[in-house]
Amino acid sequence: MADELRGGGRSSRRELLRLGSLGLLGLTLEHLLRGRALAAGLSTEPTFGRAKRCIFLFMWGGPSQLETWDPKPDAPREVRGEFQPIATSVPGIQIGEHFPLLASRTHQLCLVRSMTHANADHTRATSFLLTGQPPTAVDDIRRQWPGVGSVLAALGRGRDAPPLVQMRPTVPGDVPRFVEQSQGQFAGWLGPAHDPLSIDSDPNAADYRVPDLSLSPELSVERLTDRSRLLASLDTQTRVKAGPLAAHDEFQQRAFDLLTGSTSGRGAFDLDAEPASVRDRYGRNPHGQSVLQARRLIERGVPLVTVFWPNDGIKNVSVYWDTHSRNFIDHKQRLMPVADLAFSALLDDLEDRGLLDETVVVWTGEFGRTPRVGQVNSDAGAGADGRDHWPGCFTTVLAGGPFRRGFVYGASDRHAAFPLEHPVAPADLIATLYHALGVPESQLLTDLGGRPQFVRPGRAIHDLFA
Repeated sequence: MADELRGGGRSSRRELLRLGSLGLLGLTLEHLLRGRALAAGLSTEPTFGRAKRCIFLFMWGGPSQLETWDPKPDAPREVRGEFQPIATSVPGIQIGEHFPLLASRTHQLCLVRSMTHANADHTRATSFLLTGQPPTAVDDIRRQWPGVGSVLAALGRGRDAPPLVQMRPTVPGDVPRFVEQSQGQFAGWLGPAHDPLSIDSDPNAADYRVPDLSLSPELSVERLTDRSRLLASLDTQTRVKAGPLAAHDEFQQRAFDLLTGSTSGRGAFDLDAEPASVRDRYGRNPHGQSVLQARRLIERGVPLVTVFWPNDGIKNVSVYWDTHSRNFIDHKQRLMPVADLAFSALLDDLEDRGLLDETVVVWTGEFGRTPRVGQVNSDAGAGADGRDHWPGCFTTVLAGGPFRRGFVYGASDRHAAFPLEHPVAPADLIATLYHALGVPESQLLTDLGGRPQFVRPGRAIHDLFA
């Protein structure tokens, strides 16, 4: 346990014990921790808390670093593969040829090419990238670490409800274990009150609705507004007298605002409110429309939206980015073009709306793929035209907020197998994200057992900041 608390430093353990003993002197731990966290948040660093919101684009399955962000044109063919690198808008930086739109926007990106950890299991490795913490050996989500969005929710971030949303559209032919078992999606030991709203509906479908928030066909916005006003008038005295119920009512009102779009006249989930040209620009597919949905949500005050890559349901192909076979066909035809379109559209949209400087975008998978085509590194193996799981080295991309633009941090070796310079552990990446979002290093939150836990792992990498 001690090693899980801020890296296991001795001063951290002594401090935690000291804080716990102060309850004997009449000062409650809860109040003291809140005060200490607030004080620690008063950072004088201009990068601290510059980002007000985050869109996390998570490529379930593990994209190949060699085909996407870290090509090795001088490596042997069994390493470099079939694709060629292309020049980008930043001299000296090359990326995979099937990211042409992102190549022209690389001046907006911060590429971390030296990500590394040691877990090659899909559903457990996600914990590293979504929480910064190692996966647990148990499947009980209430014993797992909370995701970044759940921590923000527990800290009271955001003015709209729900405080965080995850898009994970399911389509026919899906592989449920990715959706059901991936660690880090939920609030873990923070409790179900801070779980995200999970949207499993396909936002590209003609009948796209969010079941928990959608209006019944017979209930107009006007009628719902009338009901809300009536409820407010009946509950005024109750809310004044009952704190917990008041909090519930506030959440209810925020959910109402998010559904009806009281400030904009449109609901956040009404994608038809967007011009057809905008929807086309993101891509008329589950991923593209999920990314567009994420932009609409963060505009309305949702602090963090995670967009998980959907399985496209095509039979006889690899699922998600898990290219054990057909690595080059799938990267070329069904993976990279869709990701290229959606990510580039999001960058343009955020820039045009004046949101990019205060919005962080993270693009990552849980790991990369084997350096050699056909190399076996897991029980799943790899075909002659596939790459197996590989956590030894992969790339995470950051954009917006306080992050440097047109910048590469770290480097992989000549086969993109291991970091050559500045290896980055997921704990440090997530600590960097927390720093950008204004979560101090000393932040603690109480778990379901009443124990305080440090929520920010690792150390922020300040070289990534502009």
